[in-house]
Amino acid sequence: MPTEPLKPETVLAVDGWLKENVPAIVHRHDLFRKWKDTIDASEGGYDSFTKGYHKFGFNIASNGEVVYREWAPNATEASLIGDFNEWNRTSHPMKKDSFGVWEIILPPTSTGQCAIPHDSKIKISMITPEGKRIERLPAWIKRVTQDLDVSPVYDARFWNPPASQCYTFKNARPPKPTNARIYEAHVGISSPEGRVGTYKEFTQNVLPRLKKLGYNVIQLMAIMEHAYYASFGYQVTSFFAASSRYGPPEDLKELIDTAHGMGLTVLLDIVHSHACKNVLDGLNEFDGTDHHYFHEGAKGRHELWDSRLFNYGSHEVLRFLLSNLRFYMEEYQFDGFRFDGVTSMMYVHHGIGTGFSGGYHEYFGSGADLEGIVYLMLANDAMHTLYPNVVTIAEDVSGMPLLGIPVSKGGVGFDYRLSMAVPDMWIKLLKHKSDYEWDLANIEHTLSNRRDGEKSIAYCESHDQALVGDKTLAFWLMDKEMYTNMSDLSVMTPVIARGLALHKMIRLLTHSLGGEGYLNFEGNEFGHPEWLDFPRAGNNNSFHYARRQWNVVDDPLLRYRYLNEFDAAMNNMAGQYGWLEAPKAYVSLKNESDKVLVYERAGLLFVFNFHPTQSYTDFRVGIEVAGKYAVILTSDEKRFGGFDNVGLGGEYLTSPMEWNNRKNFVQVYIPSRTCIVLARVV
Repeated sequence: MPTEPLKPETVLAVDGWLKENVPAIVHRHDLFRKWKDTIDASEGGYDSFTKGYHKFGFNIASNGEVVYREWAPNATEASLIGDFNEWNRTSHPMKKDSFGVWEIILPPTSTGQCAIPHDSKIKISMITPEGKRIERLPAWIKRVTQDLDVSPVYDARFWNPPASQCYTFKNARPPKPTNARIYEAHVGISSPEGRVGTYKEFTQNVLPRLKKLGYNVIQLMAIMEHAYYASFGYQVTSFFAASSRYGPPEDLKELIDTAHGMGLTVLLDIVHSHACKNVLDGLNEFDGTDHHYFHEGAKGRHELWDSRLFNYGSHEVLRFLLSNLRFYMEEYQFDGFRFDGVTSMMYVHHGIGTGFSGGYHEYFGSGADLEGIVYLMLANDAMHTLYPNVVTIAEDVSGMPLLGIPVSKGGVGFDYRLSMAVPDMWIKLLKHKSDYEWDLANIEHTLSNRRDGEKSIAYCESHDQALVGDKTLAFWLMDKEMYTNMSDLSVMTPVIARGLALHKMIRLLTHSLGGEGYLNFEGNEFGHPEWLDFPRAGNNNSFHYARRQWNVVDDPLLRYRYLNEFDAAMNNMAGQYGWLEAPKAYVSLKNESDKVLVYERAGLLFVFNFHPTQSYTDFRVGIEVAGKYAVILTSDEKRFGGFDNVGLGGEYLTSPMEWNNRKNFVQVYIPSRTCIVLARVV
């Protein structure tokens, strides 16, 4: 059955302001329908098309027979070479079909063994029409390794471990989270030692931490194999290979399975926005042409990232990328994806030198890259069709309307979008404004300004703000004294007191007001004392800043533990009271002179006093529902590094008089630089 066309009234039901752009939205949906119908007619639908890894690359039958296929239409000759045939370029020739796909079948040995030994090195050797011999790593290879003592170039490995060494998943996927609290993490930096951490260490040491902190989603970075460690995983060379830096594939499977057993959803930071330009161990010039997986010439190159850009209008490129998503869902049991660089994919200018004002003409005009947008629609539609509980998140700075709306309603189909304006706001405030100059109306607007019907992930800081060249919030707040005054044995100085207070307030405000999900980068929850800098030539290849110093939060004498405790309390309370899945907060007060912000969400009353010096007794705040309330969370608790000026519990009785457009009011004590949360108890 052909895919149903999009009706204009369906789009307008989502957003009436899109009326002038309905033709453009219907047009891109028609392009999506054409691709989906083509996939249905020629490939048997999403289920078959996204299993390209069962056709391409190496597939091993139960009897030991190996079938290897590779798409390389420009090549005139091809052969399989490796340790198994002593790199003989003539002994194992491949045959080419009319679609440019090369194939070879290797029968098992006389003893029934696979003809290619497990973990042995392998390549494809090709001849171009010009008579040039080129040798490449197989594009669909599932395991590559790097020996930096010999060469930075990766080796492809024929991965076929015996059944006894294969990991068997034991735990079912957890239910799809309705209140995503995301812990963004990088396996390699998760060790306190100056080296690359491992999957097993992350499983044993980090998973219990983030579970205790109240996170229910892990977002793993830099898993797809990348040529350069310092690229943070964003220069992918082998898309189907999980990075060997951290251990074998079975260890990653164990990590994910263990997380599932703890009720944690696991997302992969997927990089389909671009690819490493490496030729010898990447996809670039794979069959000797400039335009194989990528656009030719300048269109196929990202000038700032120095990388190659996919041709999303190619049938085989779509097979490769959609199968890549399916592979990680099936082989490793990931639960979804955070799509990197979505802005670059959706615009022909890739967002370079472009400021988005919010005008709809910027999203649906000549600047829109329809091939990129349609690929994202196909990716979301395919994954949500095959896996109804999949989670997809878009990293987009442009504010594209309908990004988080289902494809059937004219959207791009993501479950969430990252609220990228929020961390920028916090950095600008801390960098350029004194505490007295904070504009509460602007803070509230930035946190609340998101599209109705589209879910957002709010965050104060992610890995971007942790990198050297920038500063984490803790560094902006306390870097002058973090090395000298973070011990309880030292006096609580004004700098440290302010830093601890604002760190907690910024996080709770962002968490409870900013979106339908929350994200934190590992270590930032306790104010990690140093930035993140991978080993590179500029720092003499040092690992000193490419690690997480868990020792500082585990030390009972250091004040980092206060921030860690508050993070846990905040996350667990969000899970208990459900404010992330609740409707947007109702903000009843933004008092600029008093620096007090008040709002209600999920039946809770949130009160923030950002004034640097003024505390308020019997401060009257509006509340809609009458009753008796009690304080269930206060940043001023001793266990959070506070002064215990306002404690838990208490009786706060409402008075039936309209106040700040609410039907009732209560009077609270709200100390300087403190936030409190009240819940109705009767």
